[in-house]
Amino acid sequence: MLKQAQPAAVPLPVSKPLIGSLGHLGIFLWALGMVLLPSVARGIFLALLTLGALTLLYPVALKRFVRPRWLVILGSLFLVNVFFGVPDQTSDWTVLGLSFSSAAILSGIQMTLRAAVILLAADGLSSSVNIVEVAGLLERGGLRGLGFSIGVATNLLPDLRQSSTNAWHSLRMKGGFRAQWKRGVQLLVVTIFSNALRHAEQIVLAAEVRAFRPELSRKASLRMGVFDWWLVGGLSILGIFLIFG
Repeated sequence: MLKQAQPAAVPLPVSKPLIGSLGHLGIFLWALGMVLLPSVARGIFLALLTLGALTLLYPVALKRFVRPRWLVILGSLFLVNVFFGVPDQTSDWTVLGLSFSSAAILSGIQMTLRAAVILLAADGLSSSVNIVEVAGLLERGGLRGLGFSIGVATNLLPDLRQSSTNAWHSLRMKGGFRAQWKRGVQLLVVTIFSNALRHAEQIVLAAEVRAFRPELSRKASLRMGVFDWWLVGGLSILGIFLIFG
């Protein structure tokens, strides 16, 4: 008996996301402009506003960002700006017997918020946009070979993290951080750098075998969203109004 031919499966249309790669890139550039362009007087308010907007857009990135090591780094940045950031300023505040300058404190707050916004925006962009699209965007902008370099650096991160963890546990189990801990730290740093160079060399050799040339690299297209152009236009107008208005 002849079997009846089954109709070919029709692929379902892929729906566009609400915010695509262009929208996330626009958010990242808008965040940079909001914290780098304004003056000190307006910069703190705009930095807080930008930080709140990024918190709503990237809640997962905020959870990774609010960790003890990042809080220690931001706190250290604030203290460095308070004590060494603004020289030749009159001390007009006294806290616990220590004299501070209000200008230095405001500058420290602005620099800390600026660093927090940049870190959160970069983390949100990297978690939302494929690195291939970012590399393709750089290639379209005429930066030949930079996209390949960013791709190599991104591909190295997981291997470098794993090799660093293995080297740390290996030295710790062999007692490398007990009697001669300075020597152990030196060996750990040398091992991490040598593993990174070895992995990078393997990737470069693989590219040479495949006859890779930066001027002939593939220009990947950006993943567009439904509200990308509206979002980019709205953020541009809002940023100009808040910074220069």
